[in-house]
Amino acid sequence: MEKVLESAHWVVEHATHVALDTDALRGSAREFAQQPLSFTWDGIHVRDRTARTVQYLFVVDCLNFCFWPEPRWRYRGHDGYLALATALKDAVERGDPLWDAAFLAQMDRANLREILDGEHEIPLLDERVKILREAGAVLQREYGGQAAQLVERAGRSVIRLVELLARDFSSFRDEAIYRGKRVYFYKRAQIFCADLYGAFGGRGWGEFSDIDMLTAFADYKVPHVLRQLGIVRYSLELADRIDRREELPAGSEEEIEIRAHTIWAVELLKRELEKLGRPLRSFEIDWLLWDLGQREEFRQRPYHRTRTIYY
Repeated sequence: MEKVLESAHWVVEHATHVALDTDALRGSAREFAQQPLSFTWDGIHVRDRTARTVQYLFVVDCLNFCFWPEPRWRYRGHDGYLALATALKDAVERGDPLWDAAFLAQMDRANLREILDGEHEIPLLDERVKILREAGAVLQREYGGQAAQLVERAGRSVIRLVELLARDFSSFRDEAIYRGKRVYFYKRAQIFCADLYGAFGGRGWGEFSDIDMLTAFADYKVPHVLRQLGIVRYSLELADRIDRREELPAGSEEEIEIRAHTIWAVELLKRELEKLGRPLRSFEIDWLLWDLGQREEFRQRPYHRTRTIYY
């Protein structure tokens, strides 16, 4: 993901609203290096080790974005990503054919609303319907209706898989323009790779020769944790806007700077941990930070809010 890292670094070097605190970064790296860290991909997902697991994960990551608008959508006691993964797992287990590309291509609002039934309505429901319809159509046209064929086409390369996703599925084309320069994030495309790796234990459809190339998944939870740790700092004006829960427009300088600093901060954390003899890959650091964000002490301040299909 060189172009992701390179473009993120360029934004960091030219940013005016967001900055990195290298002392805080090194301090957090030292703390992480002293902790007993282990990573077990969780048990809330479909994991039958077949092509259906690949299809399920593909659908999850097609829809893995924007859970924050109030009142929060909840499903079986969960909110956010955990609610989504649980709802889709339940749908698979009761026989809803999410593994059928034709079913996805004909998805309508009422059907998806029923699949994601819960407290309140999930945000951007119409956009989610559109994304699933496109996903089903492209899978039928290009990949024999199977996300597993998409993964196989990538030849065990996360770089190639991300390229295919961004090329063929518009909702995975997570790019922005910052001061005339194109910036690449590919959050959902990269997280699909990591989900495959986790679900299949690095074997089969989860085996990638270049898994180390994944960057952080720039969303709204990880930068929030980085801010709480003092690693990412916002200008007074931006901090005030975020703390007042003011929505940041997608593609604005502030939003792009937050996401770029997320990617670069995790890259620097990775380098520091290597120096300390506790090497972690970027996606593992991302998992670590995301898990921290689920703790109550990291929920005391708001995260940035952007209405987008990309995260």
